[in-house]
Parts: sequence; C-alpha cells; structure tokens
Amino acid sequence: MNNFLLLKTLLLSTSKRNIYKYSKDKKKRSKIIGAYIGMFFLYAMLMGYCVLMCVGYAKMGMLDSVPVLCALIVSIMAFILTMLKTNGYLFNFKEYDMLMALPFEARTVAGCKFLYMYLKSLAAQFSMSVAMLIGYAICAKPGIITYVYWIMLSLFLPVIPMLMASFIGFLFAKISAGFKFKNAVQTVLTFILCIICFSIRYIIEAFVENDQVADILEKSSQATEKTASIYLPAKWFSEAVLKDSLSDVFLLMGVSILLFAVIFYIVGGSYRQINSALKSHTASKNYKMTTLKKHSVENAIAFKEFKRMTGSTIYLTNAAFGEVLVTLLGVITLIIGFDKIVSVVTQGAPFDASIIQPAIPFVVYFFVGMVATTACTPSLEGKNRWILSSLPINEKTIAHGKMLFNMYLTVPFMTFSILCLCISAKVPVIDSLLYLIEGFVMCAFSTTWGYVCGIKHMRLDWENEVEVVKQSSAVVLYMFPNMFAGMIIGALTVILGMMFNHCLITLILIILIALLAFICYRASMRMVSKK
Repeated sequence: MNNFLLLKTLLLSTSKRNIYKYSKDKKKRSKIIGAYIGMFFLYAMLMGYCVLMCVGYAKMGMLDSVPVLCALIVSIMAFILTMLKTNGYLFNFKEYDMLMALPFEARTVAGCKFLYMYLKSLAAQFSMSVAMLIGYAICAKPGIITYVYWIMLSLFLPVIPMLMASFIGFLFAKISAGFKFKNAVQTVLTFILCIICFSIRYIIEAFVENDQVADILEKSSQATEKTASIYLPAKWFSEAVLKDSLSDVFLLMGVSILLFAVIFYIVGGSYRQINSALKSHTASKNYKMTTLKKHSVENAIAFKEFKRMTGSTIYLTNAAFGEVLVTLLGVITLIIGFDKIVSVVTQGAPFDASIIQPAIPFVVYFFVGMVATTACTPSLEGKNRWILSSLPINEKTIAHGKMLFNMYLTVPFMTFSILCLCISAKVPVIDSLLYLIEGFVMCAFSTTWGYVCGIKHMRLDWENEVEVVKQSSAVVLYMFPNMFAGMIIGALTVILGMMFNHCLITLILIILIALLAFICYRASMRMVSKK
C-alpha cells in the first residue's frame, strides 16, 4: 500500500497533465500541448511500422512467429532503455534525501522508483505491442480471448527484462560504490553491457555456421521454438496467445510479480549504503598547491560541462554512447576492411562499395550526432541556473561555452572515424579532406541546432536527470528531424554519387550544411538575448 501511495505522489508531482490543468503560464501549457502532439506523431509512426512488419511476416507465411517477435522486441527495448536509465531512476537520483526522510522502508522506495520508471516507459512499449496485435489480427482474425490475453500480457511483457536490467544496474552500482572513481566504473560497465546488447546478433553468428543460420531463418517454426526455449517469457506469451493457454498467462504474470518481490527485497538490503557511497566524494591525500592556469570564460564553461558529464552516469551513457560506437566502427573497419563491412550490411548482395563513399560523413554523423549535449545543457542547470545567471557573464558567452563543449566532444570522434573509413575504403586524399570539412560543419550544425532546441524547450523544474537527458521535448525535437534528415540526405548523396563527381557533391553539401549551421546559430543567439 505504501508503494502505491508514494508512486501516486511521484506521478502527480511530475504529471504533464497536472501541470497543464493547474498552471496559468501560457508558455508551459503550449509546450505541453506541443509535446503531446509530437509524441502522438512519434507513436503513430512507430505503430504503423509495427503493423506493416506483422503484415509482411504474414505474407511470408510466418504469422505464428509474430507473438514471439512482439515479445522479443518489447523485451529488448525495455532491457536496453532500462539499463541506460537505472542510474538516474534507482540510484544517485536528485530527490534521494527527501524520499529517504519519509517514513518508508528502503525497499519500498526502491520498488516505487522502479514502478515509476516502468509507468514512464510503458506507453512506448505498450503501443508497439498493440500495433503488432492489430497487424496480427488483420491477417489471423483471432477470437476475442486472444485480444484479451495479448492486451493484458502486454502490461507484463516489459516487467521481467526491466527487472533484469535493474538488477544488473544494482550489481554495477554495488561494485562501483567500492571504487574511488565511482561514476567512471559504473559508466564503463554500462557501456560494455550496452555494446554487447547491440552486437548480440554478430556474436551469435560467430558461434553458429552461416549455413545453419540460414537454415534456421528459413524455418520459422524452428526459429520460434529456439528463441522461446532461450527466453521463457516469450514462450509463455506466445503459448497464451496462440493456444489460449491459461497456465502460461498465470506463469508470465506470477513470475513477473514474484521476481519483482525477490529483486527488491535484495536491493532494499543495501539500498541506503549504495546511494550514500555514490553520493560521497573522496578527498585526495596527495593534494598539492600549484599555480592556477588561465583560461578564457568560454573554455571554463566548457570544462564545467565536461565535469558535469563525467559526474553523471546517465548523462554520459546517453550523450557519449554514439561516440563510443563510432570509434568501435572506425577501428573494426580498419581491421576487417570497408568492403567486408558493406558486404555484411548488404547481406552479401553484389554491390560496389565505392558508390557509398560520399555517404561516409553521414554514416559517422548518424552516431556522433545522435544526441547533442547542447539540447540538454540549458535545462541541466535546473534550479541552480540563477547562480550562473547572477555571475557577471553575458548569456551569449555562456551559450558559446556550452556550444564549445559539444564541439570538443564531437569533432575529434568525427575526425578519427572519417579518417578510419576513408583509409579503409581507399578514398582519394582530396575527397578525404572534403569529407573531414563536411564532418566539421555537420558537428557545427548539430551543436547549433541542439542549442536552438535546448533553449526553446528549456525546463528547469525537473526532479530527475533522465527527464532532461532522455525524455525532454528538446531532445526529441533535436533527434528525430535530425536523424531522418541525415538518413534521407545520406541516401540522396549515394544516388547522386552515381551520376556526378563526388567532390562536387561534397562541396555543395558543405556550403548548405554550413548555411544551416549559421542560421541555427543566429536563431539561438536571438533566443538567448531574450532570456
């Protein structure tokens, strides 16, 4: 009962609907409406894709594989996203002192924070599951009980993977709590696990012969049984939906509830100690007085942003994950070869790898420009923004410092990865230099566009960093137009590269992207001057 009381309070204090209902600030209300409209279109696209995917499976005679596919997609999504959010929601969160001062047990607080995280992410996972139900229903025309089981079990599907991810996050926090550089250890462990999750397909293919993989993929029933035998919740969901198995319904629901009770009984035992250790700071024993170095104000602000990032696991794992992935891509490409990487992506289809050389900067930008720190940093100041604003520093100087940090973060990784891909693909020197310039202006565009989004949708009343780094309107507005535009322009670049000179196409793109970056910079400066 205490869980639900605390959960209700947390939800009411952070509810957009509640803010819209009681706030008299027109700007806040309009931003909430805009956020709802944006989420509606995002979910509509996601659901449309899921429906079409199910129809495609039905056309290939693999309709019985749809329930397992649904269970796996929802579970994988829940696991990875929870891994990236556990530190911000369960451990080292901002309101820890306030919550622990309330008359609740530690395991009650921990369980409530998990339920809060579950409800916050349920909309995306539930909408995907319902969309796949629609696609399945169009082709299979099942009975009423199938709809009931599917919808009811969709609420439980994310629970087990989220609990697994939370428990792993708990183990990481417990391990890192004993080290001097706690955040660094926790971040490294999280990065390693996320990289393994992203590369799991290739790890499986390395242990299984290609002809066996092809044989499994051709026989959908065998693939379904094999997958379900490894991940039992997928089997329970599939059996419940396809065979109306009431025992499997109770198994999925019962194991989810039991696992929740067991895990948070274990977590609750050392919850206070872990959070206290993560929030403590170690003093250096060999501190020496040295001459202070002189830096420009912009560089000082950039360094402050660097310390802010390295001091937060949730911020670092989200903002720098693309840079880690693109570095791995560059190193792997140098070792394996550009042609072989293209062959893996195209599944061995006859394809001239030189055709996609003009798209190299866009491939790198897909990772490097995944999230711009400038979309988060204006809001991350939170309730302490007044301290920064009270300093004798111009707002434009603060903006320049925050932009400079994003450039410091993205440009080196962009340069390294483009050079690796160009060397591996044997790109001519002139083309490689132009790709490097193009990569630089793309980083400039990412920085300025991110700051436009960050200032436009600045939110200072957050209670948890996850709300700013992952769930804010600024990040969503930055990511999706940026991602889709990058993919579309990259594809057009490949098409045009088959008809025109590569250097000419790259020069035109450099001018256009630089112009967009300048427009975004001017827009951000106008917005800053109004603050």
